[in-house]
Amino acid sequence: MNRSDAVQAVLAAIEERSQQTRTRYLDGIREMADASDSDRGQVGCSNLAHAAAGALEDQSKLLTVDSTRPKNLAIVTAYNDMLSAHKQKARSLGAMAQVAGGVPAMCDGVTQGRPGMELSLLSRDVIAMSTAVALSHNVYDATVALGICDKIVPGLLMGALSFGHLPTVFIPAGPMQTGISNDAKSQVRKAFAKGEVGREELLASEAAAYHSPGTCTFYGTANSNQMLLEMMGVQLPGSSFINPGEEIRGLLTDAAVEAALNASRGTDHYLPIGLVIDARAIVNAIIGLHATGGSTNHTMHLIAIAQAAGLSVTWNDFAALSKVTPLIARVYPNGSADVNHFHAAGGMGYVMRELLDAGLLLGDALSMTSRTIAESISEPSMTDGALEWVSPQQTSLDPSILKPVDAPFQDTGGLVHLTGNIGEAVIKTSAVDADRHVIEAPCVVFDNEEHVKTAFKAGELNRDVVVVVRGQGPKANGMPELHGLTPSLSVLQDQGYRVALVTDGRMSGASGKVPAAIHVSPEAKDGGPLSRIQTGDVIRLDASNGELTVLVDQATLDARQSAVVPEPQHPSPWGRSLFSTLRHQAGPATLGGGLQLLPEA
Repeated sequence: MNRSDAVQAVLAAIEERSQQTRTRYLDGIREMADASDSDRGQVGCSNLAHAAAGALEDQSKLLTVDSTRPKNLAIVTAYNDMLSAHKQKARSLGAMAQVAGGVPAMCDGVTQGRPGMELSLLSRDVIAMSTAVALSHNVYDATVALGICDKIVPGLLMGALSFGHLPTVFIPAGPMQTGISNDAKSQVRKAFAKGEVGREELLASEAAAYHSPGTCTFYGTANSNQMLLEMMGVQLPGSSFINPGEEIRGLLTDAAVEAALNASRGTDHYLPIGLVIDARAIVNAIIGLHATGGSTNHTMHLIAIAQAAGLSVTWNDFAALSKVTPLIARVYPNGSADVNHFHAAGGMGYVMRELLDAGLLLGDALSMTSRTIAESISEPSMTDGALEWVSPQQTSLDPSILKPVDAPFQDTGGLVHLTGNIGEAVIKTSAVDADRHVIEAPCVVFDNEEHVKTAFKAGELNRDVVVVVRGQGPKANGMPELHGLTPSLSVLQDQGYRVALVTDGRMSGASGKVPAAIHVSPEAKDGGPLSRIQTGDVIRLDASNGELTVLVDQATLDARQSAVVPEPQHPSPWGRSLFSTLRHQAGPATLGGGLQLLPEA
């Protein structure tokens, strides 16, 4: 089966599996589009007066109820610095814009290794619910979503899909400019883990890396989000990786506002987001994830986004597409370049054109540009102060960062689905040396990240070892990222030991050179096999064949009593108590790791 046929087979499988739920979803958004409750002209006078009371300059426009009433653009924001520009452009087009609501915008980079990280994954569902609350007033004709980082974009998209009859366009802010190199930053982190440098040196290095507004420059979840939005057609082509403050950034903001209004009801190009995000969009997103070596977090986020659109997507779909999608980008942690270098080398336009020409990108998928994905592939340019769209880079300007499909960095995507008697898991292999794709060693079992660091400092892990960290799943403690383990495990690997991590928690979107089987499902809290593994058991992680196995007789494993994973108990709640209901209701990582949004057939 060739690449194109394989992609079509996955698309057909998702569409067949989702036929009833997708139909139910589409029927729902059609009902919302047709309902009088969603027509501002039919809103009760008292209701409309409440909506207009704080609108100041637009108050009289909002109170207009006849057929000439202007469009009203909903701004759902995770930040506030750029709002005036959005409103000004809307007004120049004869429309209004209101801040419909704000959503939480926690930074995983701040909460890594700290109590707040236990709220991180669950915040995605809070953001989705907050977006729905923002749009619940039903006085809007279209939406622009302002957000970039890890859980923010998936949450905004899930919330927007719950009001899928509205057009929605995402507006990025772009990445910060390049600071200290990612390799230099990594070396300082490892030196700190070994005690060779102090906190002052570490802080100076980190401040040189994260030094200005914009996304972090490595290719983690935040920048993977931007790639996915372009692949799904809900962010303007080539707009993701232009730095804040660039003059063209403002022009792109204006163009995004215009695109949202042009797609609103009553126009000739009405295009609700519920139609744009279909099975083709999800398949394109997964292919982009594999082709660029994107964040492992999206093995959950894309499943949750698909559910919000009435689609059923599984890790088997990810695995099937990984086998036919080559890795054509090397961006840190899968290389030394950052996203600014990626953009300069050809960026998203080059990637999407390569995938389209190879039959891997579903070019007939829809886009909020009112054209298909294939027709939309372009790059923004500025000439005499005006925005223009030009053809994307045809050849890579730096083959160490971007390569063509017919001469890739590796023949398959950077994510592998693992199965075995431990359960299911995923591993990101794009940054892992090929000679470490298979690790077999005795394990040491831990119940939290800090205990691993303590054992490392005591020299207790100076050997071939599989580090097992359990009790880190969605139901246990909200599934925090365990990125703080990377420096310690990297040091062990650099010393020549065969090292791997197995956990029902997450690693960062910056998962790197240490083999890590993550998102293990069922999680230990649900009594999964991980809860019956004991220190000394030999574990085999085989990314080449997609296997994750503990080499213990099955009868012996089944006879063991599951370790108890207690409810989080802390003298200081740090907000955890407010999230207990979400933890208890969270589904497994295989189903998105949060609230189950797939409507019943």
